[in-house]
Amino acid sequence: MKPKDYEMAKKLKERLSEVVPLIDFRVFGSRARGDADEYSDMDVFIEVERIDKHLKEKIRDVVWETGFEYFIYISPLIFTREEIENSPLKVSPIVKNIIEEGVII
Repeated sequence: MKPKDYEMAKKLKERLSEVVPLIDFRVFGSRARGDADEYSDMDVFIEVERIDKHLKEKIRDVVWETGFEYFIYISPLIFTREEIENSPLKVSPIVKNIIEEGVII
């Protein structure tokens, strides 16, 4: 992961932590691998204890504002612990890939 991307992800995590307690926060995809180009988005995995419509909107607002500040589109995947541990998501290829290859921030 490139230093600028790590800095941006760290800032996003800090801002999100002010809105919701985070269980897990990872960057995955091309930015995590370090092979992104200037137009690549940043894929982030956000795991929280609980989520409702209002909280999801707050998270997306923080994500958008941070991306705007850094001139990058940030694409969040937001899941609850329950979804990760006790639903079909736990065997989903994307979640498996995020857990194995995502960069923990």
